[in-house]
Amino acid sequence: MVGTDTSDDAAVWRLDGDRLLVNSTDFFAPIVDDARTWGRIAAANAASDIYAMGASPLFALNLAAWPRDVLPLDLLGEVLAGGADAAADGGWVVAGGHTIDAPEPLYGMSVTGTCRPASDGTGLLTNAGGQPGQALVITKPLGTGLLATALKRSGPEATEPGGDLHAASAAGIAEMCRLNDAAAAAAISARATAATDVTGFGLLGHLAELAAASEASAVVDASEVPLLPDVTGLATGGFVPGGTGRNLDHLVERLDGGDELTRIVLGDPQTSGGLLFSCDPARAHDAVRELRGNGHDAAVIGELVDGNVGTITIAGAVAGNAGPSSN
Repeated sequence: MVGTDTSDDAAVWRLDGDRLLVNSTDFFAPIVDDARTWGRIAAANAASDIYAMGASPLFALNLAAWPRDVLPLDLLGEVLAGGADAAADGGWVVAGGHTIDAPEPLYGMSVTGTCRPASDGTGLLTNAGGQPGQALVITKPLGTGLLATALKRSGPEATEPGGDLHAASAAGIAEMCRLNDAAAAAAISARATAATDVTGFGLLGHLAELAAASEASAVVDASEVPLLPDVTGLATGGFVPGGTGRNLDHLVERLDGGDELTRIVLGDPQTSGGLLFSCDPARAHDAVRELRGNGHDAAVIGELVDGNVGTITIAGAVAGNAGPSSN
């Protein structure tokens, strides 16, 4: 039912009239120093594609590459334990996997889930169902790409209590470990008709895909986009990952508005980011209130409109500091 045509988050196969099988995979190199935390983040990131389709994960297979002559296998065990922690939190089973020798460590999962067709308004979500007039909701703050770059270029003392990156690191890790199960439930409850997760292409890249697949255009109010602590400071301090430039170059003919700093932040590649979904404006505000009530820094950040298909207009500028918006 869903393949590669619209660059959606997962493949979907119809098993029968009432059941759809959903599958995706993701893996990456370490982005934090603690092995178990890296494993948890990687697993949460892989499962995010399943949640973005309105599905529930059933089981996963570990995917790992490990330089066993350089790093001890006990450390790989910690990575796998972190993945198992995320699976336990989300209620899916890690049913096996495969590991290869490689010059650098990589870890992730292939995750399989199920959902119902979308005929009853509470089943499958794709990135192609958005409609002009719908509000756009994001469920996590941006900034993990900037944060990861800053952590790589700074000494370990930067994340210790009192260090320059202590608060941002703690907040970023907490968000990357957070599963998107509650976000998916909120999207389904709000009768969302389109959804995606915000990962490597940044908010702008994934929104452009959703708008194009939905044959619509989008407007983003940058001042309403939630951010991790001191994200704009990291951007102005030069901690911009290389992926940001590639994301913005890819979108150069589809963006209108937004100063340089705003575009950098909205184009920041995310790891285990939140969901982005579109729904009726009144339901969107209800969903945001629900999510914020259980700890998500969610916000209504714009709308889908008629116009040049797949284009984005950026209104306003990103806030100087992180914090809950008024939504």
